[in-house]
Amino acid sequence: MILVADSGSSKTDWILSLPGSEKLTFHSSGINPFFLTDKDITNMLMHTPEIQPYVDQVEEIYFFGAGCSSPDKHEVVSNGLSGVFKNAFISVDNDMIGSAYATCGHHKGLTCILGTGSNISFFDGQDVQPGFHGLGYILGDEGSGSFFGKKLITGYLNGQMPVSLQKPFKAKYDLTKDSVIHNVYKRPLPNRYLASFARFMAEHREHPYVEELLKSGFREFVKSHVLPYPNYREYNCHFVGSIAFHFQDALRNACEANGVHVGKVLEKPIVELYEFILKQAVAG
Repeated sequence: MILVADSGSSKTDWILSLPGSEKLTFHSSGINPFFLTDKDITNMLMHTPEIQPYVDQVEEIYFFGAGCSSPDKHEVVSNGLSGVFKNAFISVDNDMIGSAYATCGHHKGLTCILGTGSNISFFDGQDVQPGFHGLGYILGDEGSGSFFGKKLITGYLNGQMPVSLQKPFKAKYDLTKDSVIHNVYKRPLPNRYLASFARFMAEHREHPYVEELLKSGFREFVKSHVLPYPNYREYNCHFVGSIAFHFQDALRNACEANGVHVGKVLEKPIVELYEFILKQAVAG
């Protein structure tokens, strides 16, 4: 059995190959080694009921996740997985590679992630080329859920949000300065906390304030992430993630205004990624 996972900071999507070409699809909380230890990961998976009947039968695991950008972070995830799947070969890579496989396949192109966080890379048809993006929710993450959540919160607390939005925002969240500071600076997973507010934008999508937030946020992503690639006009620029998918009209407008050719826009890359991995396994 082959198990494939695509993980952001908020959610992990899994597909397990079962006998007879069948597959099991399930979900768990996000697995990001910047915020979780190997023991945290093991404990979480031990309490994921869908996988329990198969833990001893899984032979290969291909995990692609946010935060898996260095050997030590690979080891955290690998150790966490091996604590559950005792008999499996385990491969851990970053989510950019998984997104490239899902969108580009074996073709050259730019692949972007716009979910809880944001990132971009150039895929040369075989490997993801090193980049200087992916600085996280404090220093980067332009155009991401955490980015927009931060803009909404600061706009509300600073009195910059229109009254027509302040009322429903207050009714939904009832935020105070102290509660925000506590959640951002003292509680775990602050990026996931910030990104949770992006749902408010979907609920009030037609409001001019939300429209301007999306326009400026995606414009900033394109300017800081896509345009620095000198040959960006030569390739398709693919996107994965909930923010890219649900607000793709505003995203496409920001891209088209700068001559960026939008390719695939996937809410979740797991299906395409799973199919890519299985084809590779058969070919190998």
